[in-house]
Amino acid sequence: MEVGAGAAPHPDTLPRSGDNSGVTTLDQLLSLRSGGSVSTATSEVDPSGHVVVDVQPTADDNDDGSTTVDDLICRPAVHFLLAFDDLTYSVKRPTRPFNRSRDPSYRILGLLDRLLFLSRGKTVYYGPPAALPPFFSEFGHPIPDGENPAEFALDRIRELEGTQAGTNDLVQFIKSWQEKPLSRASILATIFWRLDNTPKGVNERFGFFAIAMSTMFYTIADALPVFLIERYIFLPETAHNAYRRSSYTLSNAIVAFPPLVVLSLAFTGITFFAVGLAGGAEGFVFFALIVLASFWAGSGFVTFLSGVVPHVIIGYTVVVAVLAYFLLFSGFFVTRDRIPGYWIWFHYLSLIKYPYEAVMQNEFGADPGKCFMRGVQMFDGTPMGKLPVATQVTVLNAMSKSMRIDFNSNSCITTGTDILAKQAVDQLGKWGCLWTTLAWGFLFRILFYVTLLLGSRNKRS
Repeated sequence: MEVGAGAAPHPDTLPRSGDNSGVTTLDQLLSLRSGGSVSTATSEVDPSGHVVVDVQPTADDNDDGSTTVDDLICRPAVHFLLAFDDLTYSVKRPTRPFNRSRDPSYRILGLLDRLLFLSRGKTVYYGPPAALPPFFSEFGHPIPDGENPAEFALDRIRELEGTQAGTNDLVQFIKSWQEKPLSRASILATIFWRLDNTPKGVNERFGFFAIAMSTMFYTIADALPVFLIERYIFLPETAHNAYRRSSYTLSNAIVAFPPLVVLSLAFTGITFFAVGLAGGAEGFVFFALIVLASFWAGSGFVTFLSGVVPHVIIGYTVVVAVLAYFLLFSGFFVTRDRIPGYWIWFHYLSLIKYPYEAVMQNEFGADPGKCFMRGVQMFDGTPMGKLPVATQVTVLNAMSKSMRIDFNSNSCITTGTDILAKQAVDQLGKWGCLWTTLAWGFLFRILFYVTLLLGSRNKRS
């Protein structure tokens, strides 16, 4: 965690010994030198070199509205751990009641990188403060508009602790919530398990590709609060030329990339072989690359939006709406040749179009001669498909004689090339789609840099 220039020192400059000078510096860092006071019970340096401080608040409540370390905690039996770059700072609330007006302020929460809520020794939340609203919304307890997210979270945890089940449901939910990308991959793998090479298998592949590619973008939407949290640090720092906007944009991209690689490999490893996709080792590598490119483009898109949209809730609403239209115009629901001319421009702007067409070509173009419909399978999905197989063979032989074309129940009717032509996936090759997807990611990060230039001005040169 860093605060604005002149507000407090960076954690790297804090003393590493167990004396009270480090505690005093920490108090100034968290209270923003507002004049509040705390009394420290113990402080020590753990084996990893982190300063760990247990703080007990003063006996008297503050009536002047000042913010102190103990103001961060407003409920008993809840233990907070505030995580810094190289510093662990723990605060435990005493059991006596406190003034309700002294809730965690938005300004304080906006300066914290991560929050860890512990209830009776178990983790019930870990993540950025800005992710509290979507977290509790998915848990089934949305935070009302205007409500302090931290206060709402503490109230909800306290209520759950008073029930027979306690916070067990919340503990399980945070585990699944943190593993959403992998859990989604597992769900897709089990639903689309070992697809065959029949017409039904082809349609199921269409569904898998559309859902898988859109999942990449919806998953990365969790990165939306990052800049919104850092805004209060970034604007004062750049206003005084502490560092350049280009440096921030570049470092933001570099830091975000390694986790995307891990997610891409995990998603590909879970789904590629389980679904039974084609292409062998080369197909696996390309599928991993296009998944990574999708994550990269989605990350750039969300980063750009975070520089434009000032509020996280509005940001999530915009992301969901725009991605829904991207999916609609991607070519899955309506093929390109069926989209009206006055909407075709949106088809080419769709971020999902390019990875969707790339995986389609990777699957159906890997072996152009591979057959996906033979003989009587052409009757699947029609009234003829309900007739006995023997009757279907008879009809097929009659068609062969009348059309003077030699085909039977084993003849190939549709190949992978035919499927790509029918879906109007024939403008860009799979590598062209990959490079285009990567280019979208770079473009959005350039646009993010432009929003930083327009959104802040230097106070001195």
